[in-house]
Amino acid sequence: MKNKILLAIAIILAFVLAFISITVKNVYFEPLPIKDGEKVTYIRLLNEEDGSITTLNIEDYIIGVVSAEMPSSFELEALKAQAVAARTFAMYKKETRNLDYDVIIGTKDQAYQSNEQLLRKWGPLFFTNYLKVREAVTSTTGEIITFEDKTINAFYFSMSNGYTEKSSLVFKQDLPYLNSVESSWDNESINNYIYTKSIPKNEFCEKLKISCETIIIEDMSRSDTNRLLTIKINGKEFKGTDLRAILGLRSTDMEISIKEEKVEITTKGYGHGVGMSQYGANGMAKEGYDYKSILSHYYQNTKIAKINA
Repeated sequence: MKNKILLAIAIILAFVLAFISITVKNVYFEPLPIKDGEKVTYIRLLNEEDGSITTLNIEDYIIGVVSAEMPSSFELEALKAQAVAARTFAMYKKETRNLDYDVIIGTKDQAYQSNEQLLRKWGPLFFTNYLKVREAVTSTTGEIITFEDKTINAFYFSMSNGYTEKSSLVFKQDLPYLNSVESSWDNESINNYIYTKSIPKNEFCEKLKISCETIIIEDMSRSDTNRLLTIKINGKEFKGTDLRAILGLRSTDMEISIKEEKVEITTKGYGHGVGMSQYGANGMAKEGYDYKSILSHYYQNTKIAKINA
């Protein structure tokens, strides 16, 4: 009798799993529906791993970007802000990159995950997470950020040190809508806001290509937001952004401490610091700000427009 009950349970579970699989493939893996007369913008994605180029409806693409770039647990208004920023970033690339593709999948441009990848990542939470992200995207369909009627270069990053950074100090582009603004929602209440990385002294010297007999740090210059601009280590000058990349640090707001056998570097925040802070956006959303208020805070003197207006 016990074996029959177990067999019956197994059969029921098999039917349930089959139903979920069919539902996911037939409903959630289908492109977003297009309304009659609606103009559709397509985006061409380059996968650098195999060189393939895929063309997608930009709204389907943005669902995959938001899902990959921002935790689905974030507030809906933060996810909406991310959707508009990601769509704007993609359109800026589409308008300015005269190649056979518009955006690159990955850290060079924006992360992107297909529905199949999201199903593997989220597992049983796929339905809940997907519907939430999809709502954020569809409720902002076609919306982009503009400055003086032109699509902006909508940089964004994970977490600030309490302030965002001027674009000219990081990307050598002096963009009037990307000045430093306060982001007090990024603070010690966030996990790993302050993070210390320990690097063996030999590895530190090897990566920087310096002598390891004595490590002398001098001539540190910082921006108004306390991010490292330049530094001399054993007489060799480094930009803060280069030092971050070489050593794999979370941000350029750093303090360096030389120990006997290791170098400890403590950072605040995570990312390049330009544009919208994702954790800051979530903090604003928790306080009741809507996505348009979030975007206007991080992208100064901008407006929301429609792609096909």
